[in-house]
Amino acid sequence: MTGLDVEVVIERGGFRLDVALATSRREVIAVMGPSGAGKSTLLAAIAGLVRPDSGHVRVREVEVSGQVQVTPAKRGVVLLGQEPRLFPHMDARTNVAFGLRARGVDRAAARERADEWLLRVGLGGVGQLRPAVLSGGQQQRVALARALATEPAALLLDEPLTSLDPGTADGIRVVLGEQLAAADTTTIIVTHDVVDAAALASRLLIIEDGRIAQDAAVREVFRAPASPFAATVAGVNRVVGTARAGVWAGGDPVVHIAAGDAASRFALSHEGAPVAAVFAPSAVRLTRADEPWAPTRGSAQPGEWTTHVERLEQTPSGVRVHTRAPSVAADLTPDAVAALSLRPGTPVRLVVAGADVRVHAAE
Repeated sequence: MTGLDVEVVIERGGFRLDVALATSRREVIAVMGPSGAGKSTLLAAIAGLVRPDSGHVRVREVEVSGQVQVTPAKRGVVLLGQEPRLFPHMDARTNVAFGLRARGVDRAAARERADEWLLRVGLGGVGQLRPAVLSGGQQQRVALARALATEPAALLLDEPLTSLDPGTADGIRVVLGEQLAAADTTTIIVTHDVVDAAALASRLLIIEDGRIAQDAAVREVFRAPASPFAATVAGVNRVVGTARAGVWAGGDPVVHIAAGDAASRFALSHEGAPVAAVFAPSAVRLTRADEPWAPTRGSAQPGEWTTHVERLEQTPSGVRVHTRAPSVAADLTPDAVAALSLRPGTPVRLVVAGADVRVHAAE
């Protein structure tokens, strides 16, 4: 059975969201995209908080938006954002039981099920405590228990871990993974954290400028990103050029990048077509170029070219050096950056081994 069937067009102040999405009943989907791409607007449309200009939303094959409009409370959809939004005057047990009571469950049964859910999210014994004495992570767990206790047809999570410290977020991520695996619900997680996508979802949607730029299995998006943003998410370089004699060619001046055997065979079968070369920043060997500097011309070996540093970016493990022609990132240690005296404008030579390069078709 279909979990969600969504085709919505929303236009607001010059921005247009135009998205079509269908899910299976127990599927977990991650949604990523730049700020302002339309991710939260999509969730709001599914939840009934924003009315689309056209299209429809169907939940388990029942239309809740389109020819008919069903109120948010009756859609079988729960939206949980960054803020837990617990009732401050209610204890944790009563907060979790609130949704059940609203659906007609009697008081005693609702309180019993609330205690069961608090136990399932790791909060057994805190049912009598009010939100004010709970930590941020505990409050978010209560909110998750409240959301899942009603057994929604669809659970929409809008960056629920963003405001939490990494340790707390990891703990809730584990709870989410356990509970979503057992829940009979469709889950859509909007996130900026690649760990959420990798750990929780089987499918990843990339939304850019109000449209779906890529919709594939999480691993496929990471292996063959279809846009610069998707490549950033996957943590790889993605440079688009043309297949020429089994190697990638592109840039101005022209640079050639060799690929592994399988990728070369792919490139040969796509001669003259747009292709994307994908490789990790850690696979790029960077040295200073000899002076006087000039960009590489066609005589260079495939996988070697000269360019210049565009900018330096600190990372948790060192320094990412961004270069031009083509735009490529290389990961170095701080010591290596200092030894090479790298700064914007420094001429550098890049080398990428063919075995580290994948090639796939580019739109």
